[in-house]
Amino acid sequence: MQVEFNVKMTTNKLYDYMLYHTFTSFQGILGEAVGVLLIAAFAASGKWLYLIAGIIVVLYLPVALYMNAKKQMLLSPAFKETLHYILTEEGITIRVGEEEESQKWDDMCKAVSTGRSIIVYTSKRNASIFPKSDLGDQKMAVIEMISKHMNPKKVNIKG
Repeated sequence: MQVEFNVKMTTNKLYDYMLYHTFTSFQGILGEAVGVLLIAAFAASGKWLYLIAGIIVVLYLPVALYMNAKKQMLLSPAFKETLHYILTEEGITIRVGEEEESQKWDDMCKAVSTGRSIIVYTSKRNASIFPKSDLGDQKMAVIEMISKHMNPKKVNIKG
């Protein structure tokens, strides 16, 4: 069995991945918790400095991530072209223009889903992003391929 589809990356699709990646990490959660605690400190003490600092901390990370996604979209030549993915029994192949790269299923770190994407981590920081809007009617076939070929402990995909 083989599943093929194209992905046209956009700032918002990349931002969705960055939000997930950041807010499921210790640093992302800690940063937001500090912001919320500062806002709670304002509620308890009435000191405006806490409120201002809390709002800045809470809003900084999402805004910075969006700006980073926008920057990556402008600077990455791969994102300017359509990414062609081929999922086979062996692994995932990505074609961008004339270049092609493959990775075996056993080498994948984990697979997760967000409301907008299916993300297959190829390392702790890198991933193949499959936006659900680009998958169309192939979405269930993609989920099936990932679930069939990756260790179930590494897969957390909700349709």
